[in-house]
Amino acid sequence: MAKFRRKTCIILSLFILFIFSLMMGLKMLRPNKATFGDPFGLDLLPELRQRSHLGKSFDSQKSDKINSETNVKNLKSVEITVKASKASEPNLEEQPPLNYYLHVFYYSWYGNPQFDGKYVHWNHPILKHWDPKITKNYPQGKHNPPDDIGSSFYPELGSYSSRDPSVIETHMKQMYSASIGVLALSWYPPHSKDENGEPTDDLVPGILDKAHKYNLKVTFHIEPYSNRDENNMYRNVKYIIDKYGNHPAFYRYKTKNGNALPMFYVYDSYITKPEKWANLLTASGSQSIRNSPYDGLFIALLVENKHKYDILRGGFDGIYTYFATNGFTYGSSYENWGRLKFFCDQFNLMFIPSVGPGYIDTSIRPWNAQNTRNRVNGKYYETALSAALQAQPSVISITSFNEWHEGTQIEKAVPKRTSNTVYLDYRPHKPSLYLELTRKWSEKYSKERATYELDHQLPVS
Repeated sequence: MAKFRRKTCIILSLFILFIFSLMMGLKMLRPNKATFGDPFGLDLLPELRQRSHLGKSFDSQKSDKINSETNVKNLKSVEITVKASKASEPNLEEQPPLNYYLHVFYYSWYGNPQFDGKYVHWNHPILKHWDPKITKNYPQGKHNPPDDIGSSFYPELGSYSSRDPSVIETHMKQMYSASIGVLALSWYPPHSKDENGEPTDDLVPGILDKAHKYNLKVTFHIEPYSNRDENNMYRNVKYIIDKYGNHPAFYRYKTKNGNALPMFYVYDSYITKPEKWANLLTASGSQSIRNSPYDGLFIALLVENKHKYDILRGGFDGIYTYFATNGFTYGSSYENWGRLKFFCDQFNLMFIPSVGPGYIDTSIRPWNAQNTRNRVNGKYYETALSAALQAQPSVISITSFNEWHEGTQIEKAVPKRTSNTVYLDYRPHKPSLYLELTRKWSEKYSKERATYELDHQLPVS
């Protein structure tokens, strides 16, 4: 009788443990709602950081953020890296036409000892919170590649160099397979760089050449380099067009009046006062670029709702939203895209929503888990793409192809485990999951855009 009771207790305990595990698993897959969290970091949104200092609170009990996608530390296990099979490579000849109204943000700031003499960006420092009391609760220092990189995912290509011609070619092949027509290249002026990287303008010719091989086009995502203003922006736009404008892969957008103009995304445009932008971007400005050989379409980053009026005053041609975090900013919240599109239509601006597969930056901002967005096996990405299509935009941008630090990449990632870290991956799907989803939605966008291009008088490719 005692043995029977003991056996019954054991079975009952195992059943309870199974039910608990099942409930926890379901909880981890619960989708996110569009609610606001704390700002990212000092380097991304200075205005929002200031608002946080003024006392904007975040009620974690009312939020529905997914914080499950965090690295598992201190696991005593052997290192395992799984490579994708060759079967996951798409047949390029079977791909549909490229969609030149689908853009993806691309970063060429990665380096390794073989091509750069050292690791660049993979060894990203762990960023401090602006509150020292919070900072002391988290790890300090830098990542130590190749096994410890500044990302919660691990690339199929490993800790690669953006200077490696084979890497560039593989990236272009992946974009081609996803029916992406344009890559928006993160760009700093010659001899300039981001605070964790090295100058990369010398990589542009090689990127253009490889892009052209796959019929891709390249546009420029101008970063907030030091002392950026209307004067040096004029010089830099002139530099880009003079040096790269005649390359067959240089992107131009055909406007309603038939002009084919270069396009420039301007990251953190709100940092510069609209009066200064107006000097460059309005016909009467002191440094006007309008109606000159260096005219173009300049797309401003909209973070907060009030920015749209600054964008108008500055003379910009459109807005984009960049962040892959639904609910983090006004611009990145899907529920606001219809209103933003209506505003843009009123003032003849392009509306370019940015979609992403998810978000997790806790490898470099460990205190920012509340802004994590679980990929939910591709459902988060498809929800974003569906919301973008509903707004009937001029262009859709994807954040990103390979911003590994913030976990927004659609580039192939593979399972990897070391003695200290278990990296996230795309299982149970293949490493090409997000390229395949992009291709599916690219085709859908092409068809839907064709149905409303006459109503909106959008250009036909």
